[in-house]
Amino acid sequence: MNTSTIETDYLVIGAGGSAMAFVDTLLDESDAQVLIVDRHAQPGGHWNDAYPFVRLHQPSAFYGVNSRQLGSGHKDRSEWGGGLYELASGAEVLSYFDQVMQQRFLPSGRVRYLPMCNYEGDRRDRHCVTSQLTGDSWQVKVRRKLVDGTWAQTAVPSTHPPKYRVAPGLRCIPPNELPKLREPSARYVVVGGGKTGIDACLWLLQTGVVAERIQWIVPNDFWLLDRANFQPGQENVVRTIGSLARQFGAIGAAESVADLFLRLESAGELLRIDRSVEPTAFRAATISQGELRALQGIGNLVRLGRVQAIEPERIVLDRGSVDAHPDALYIDCSASAIPVISEGSVQVFDGNRINLVTVSSYQLLFSAAVIAYVESHFDDLAQMNDFCRVVPLPLSPLDWLRMWAVYLSNQRRWKQDAGLSNWLARCHLHLLPTVLRSLQENDPEKLAVLNDFTQARQQALENLPRLLQAAGCAQQA
Repeated sequence: MNTSTIETDYLVIGAGGSAMAFVDTLLDESDAQVLIVDRHAQPGGHWNDAYPFVRLHQPSAFYGVNSRQLGSGHKDRSEWGGGLYELASGAEVLSYFDQVMQQRFLPSGRVRYLPMCNYEGDRRDRHCVTSQLTGDSWQVKVRRKLVDGTWAQTAVPSTHPPKYRVAPGLRCIPPNELPKLREPSARYVVVGGGKTGIDACLWLLQTGVVAERIQWIVPNDFWLLDRANFQPGQENVVRTIGSLARQFGAIGAAESVADLFLRLESAGELLRIDRSVEPTAFRAATISQGELRALQGIGNLVRLGRVQAIEPERIVLDRGSVDAHPDALYIDCSASAIPVISEGSVQVFDGNRINLVTVSSYQLLFSAAVIAYVESHFDDLAQMNDFCRVVPLPLSPLDWLRMWAVYLSNQRRWKQDAGLSNWLARCHLHLLPTVLRSLQENDPEKLAVLNDFTQARQQALENLPRLLQAAGCAQQA
């Protein structure tokens, strides 16, 4: 085994989407040298492990790195696509990140990339990298900072086995294995009600499995976002800004969290699969109206909590059990996806370490780009963390409210700095400026909805503290 030393300004752990977005902006905003270390053979993080039919849940235009747009800008005219802008496939996302690495990062001469390597340091002062293939190790001397791109490491079923017990002889597979099936099953049991469960159900339906042969175990019903409400393109300016205005209007008028979500549903901002069941979870999953109708055709939904065990004759859940079909194929979609980061548990700028966590609503990659800009242009850690307060990703309706409270607070601080404001206005990963670029002064309809948005946001800011206090939460500064 060989051991040597590498020197770099920034050591980035991980080559997933957040890390790529951070390095991309860092290259534009600084003169730094970067070393990227990742255990996969190619950039893309969890996309390397995801099921082959996975797609983005947001339009491709709002994902990726700031220097290069993802996708071709075409619209999905399929039965379930609704004419909405494209959602990049997993293969397209991997190809995109590989192009960013090969055509931008490496040719810059400022990025060194070590795939198939493990980071083995203490994430503080001692940094060591070891090749998975050769066993060679490198001590790394970091002149500026370590960048931890593993906070948002998305859990996928292929890398995280089920937490429930499966009796010997029963077939339980991750969704990765679905396209490899060669024999039919009388029943397909999808375990998990989140984004992966939705994708698995839609894939089964799209490939010809009738809804009657699908059993869907949904531990918690989810509020879903209507994908049509946040679309790029000049033709969508009114609807996209109007959607934000309606969300803020609901926050400004709501008397409680429960009242807020009913208002959001009435305004067409949120959807649910079954109108008779009030959702208790919110994970920012998006859906088209066509996909919603397809899912509503699945009548065999099991709502008895999480699976505890799958036995030959029954499925044991938190709140009871149901009979098991003798010829069932179980599809495990229960991985918890992005880990929960509690408020106050981590700072973005922590001494000589940078943690790539969310500082905006939903968007991990945009957050990483913002963090890179702040790192490149500011020196005072207190001020930097004030710009980048951690926005908790939502798991529940109350979390959705907390998310907006912190994100709006961050936005107010961003506006106070001219350089950061100007950069945000040019960042294509930032939804609102991207939509507003097509706004014309002589377009009264668009100007009217922008005025509604401005007023609604102010009302939301005024009512947010009261809603949070009523829900027993500390007010966000």
